[in-house]
Amino acid sequence: MKKSRLMIFAILVLASVLITQLNQIPNLDKQLLKAQTTLKQVKTSQEQSQMIVSSPQSQQDNVSKSTKMVTSFVKTFSNQPTSSYPETLKDMASQKVINELTQTFAPSVTFSDKAHYEVPMVAIKNAWGSDLEYLVVAKSDAQSVAYTITYDTDEKLVIDMSRLSLKGAFDNEK
Repeated sequence: MKKSRLMIFAILVLASVLITQLNQIPNLDKQLLKAQTTLKQVKTSQEQSQMIVSSPQSQQDNVSKSTKMVTSFVKTFSNQPTSSYPETLKDMASQKVINELTQTFAPSVTFSDKAHYEVPMVAIKNAWGSDLEYLVVAKSDAQSVAYTITYDTDEKLVIDMSRLSLKGAFDNEK
């Protein structure tokens, strides 16, 4: 009789422990979901941190490629007749810039067939962001011309430019 009471008592204790454990399952599921959410947030934060840390290199690559494109753009429009601008510059500049070059800049600058323009200086004015600003000097035997050029790294086009006045001759060897 004592053994059966002891056995019943043990079964009741084990049953209550089992019921308590079963009642904990929803709480454990909530804790698991919370931990998974936190893990996702930490991974996202880590990826963003890695991107920020590696960003200077990618920005430097953007600047390098953009500088080459701007130099090529200036050499192209400086050494081409204005009538060919819509065709030769269509992949390098926005339509607005092409129109400005055709109507405003080109008539005021002598781009003769005999003059050959070099681009001795391309200086970056603003290197952060998707729009890079450059100061560019185009030089021939007869004259030197300076421009500020805005290059959009997302569209990979020159989106704005203005002509600057140069006082005296530009000599990059000084």
